Amino acid sequence: MAVRLPRPHRFDAYVASAALLGGLLLWGIGLGVRPADDPIVLFDGRWPLLVPLVVMAGCELLRRSTPRTSLLIGTAALVGDTLTQGSLVTLIMYTDLMYAAVLYGTPASARRIPWITGLFTVAATLVPFAVWRVPEALLIGVAVGVVSFAPASTGLIVRSHREAADAALLRAEQTALLAEMDRVQAVTAERSRMARELHDMVANHLSAIAIHSTAALSLDDPATTRQALGVIRENSVEGLAEMRRLIGILRDDVGEKEPAAAPTLDGLDALVGGARANGLDVVLETVSGEGLPAPVELAAYRIVQESLTNALKHASRGTVRVGLTRRDDVLCIRVTSPYGEREAPRAPGSGAGLVGMRERVALLHGTFEAGPVADPDSAGGKIWCVRAALPLTEGDLP
Repeated sequence: MAVRLPRPHRFDAYVASAALLGGLLLWGIGLGVRPADDPIVLFDGRWPLLVPLVVMAGCELLRRSTPRTSLLIGTAALVGDTLTQGSLVTLIMYTDLMYAAVLYGTPASARRIPWITGLFTVAATLVPFAVWRVPEALLIGVAVGVVSFAPASTGLIVRSHREAADAALLRAEQTALLAEMDRVQAVTAERSRMARELHDMVANHLSAIAIHSTAALSLDDPATTRQALGVIRENSVEGLAEMRRLIGILRDDVGEKEPAAAPTLDGLDALVGGARANGLDVVLETVSGEGLPAPVELAAYRIVQESLTNALKHASRGTVRVGLTRRDDVLCIRVTSPYGEREAPRAPGSGAGLVGMRERVALLHGTFEAGPVADPDSAGGKIWCVRAALPLTEGDLP
C-alpha cells in the first residue's frame, strides 16, 4: 500500500525555493561559515555543503504540514552542516523550522520545545565555560540560543497571540449568537403577548356577533332579529374600541397622548354586564382590586373575560359563576359553566384561549387548571371549571 506524502503548503514551497536558491548562490561564490582548517570541520570542500542545504530545504517544504518531523530531520541536517564548512542559509532555515514547530505543532510540542531549547542553551553556555575557563566559551551558548531558543520563544509568543485572538473572535461570535437568540426570544415573547391581548380583546365580541347573527338568520322573528342586531352593533362598537386601544399602545407616534389604561378588576362588573347582555346568566363574586399588582389584575381580568367568552361559545343553558378570592398572598380565580349538550348554535373555537390563559398564569408563576368536573349541585352532572391561582408577592412576579 502506497504511503501518501503530506502536501506542502504553497507558501512553504516559496520559502524552500527561495532558501535553496540563496544557499546555492552563497555556495557558488564560496562563502562559508567556518574555514576549512577549523577543528570541527570533518568534511572540507564545497560539495559536502550541498547535502545539509538540500535536506534543510526539503524540510522547509513540510514546515507547516509535519512540523515536528521537519524539525527532527532538520536537526540532523544541522549537525551534518556543523561538520562541514557550514552555510549561513542552512542555519537560517533551521531557525525557521524551530519557529514553525512551535507555531504550527501540537500544543504539547509548543510547550516543550521552548523549555528544551532553553535548557540546552543554558547547558551550552555553562559547560564550555566550565571546561575551558575562557570568556569566549560563552559565545557557544549565545550561538545556540540564537539558533534554537530565540526562534522557539518567538513562535510561542506568536502562537499565544493567535490563540488569544481566536478566543476573542469565538467569544465575539458567541456573544453575537446569544444576542441574536435573546432578540429572537424577545420578539417571540412579544408576539405571544400581543396574540394573547388581541385574542382576549376581540374573541369575546366576535363570538357574541357570530352567535347572535346566527340566531337572527335562523329565527323568522322581527323582534328577535332587532334584539340580535342591537347586540351585534354593541359588540362591534366595543370590539373596535378595544382594537383602537391596542393600536394606540403599539404605535410609536402617539405623541403626548397616553394609551388607554389596561383593564383592572374594577371593570369586571361592566364585563359581566356585557356577558349578560349577550345572553349569559352570570353570577359574580369578586374581591376589591385595591393593593393588587397590576400584572395580576390584568391577568385575572383576561382569564375571566376568556372564560366568559368560552361559556358564550360552548356552554349549555345554565348559570355561569365567577368567583375571585384572596387568601395567603394568592388570588384565586374560579369560573364554572354548565357542561353538556347545547341547544343554541356553537361558535367555532381553536383552543387559543386556553393556551393564552395558561401562558398568562405561567408568566406569574401561578397554577392553572381547566376541564370538566363533577357538579356538586346535581347528581351525575358536570360543569366546566377554570381554576387559576396567582401569587401576589413581588418576588414571584416577573
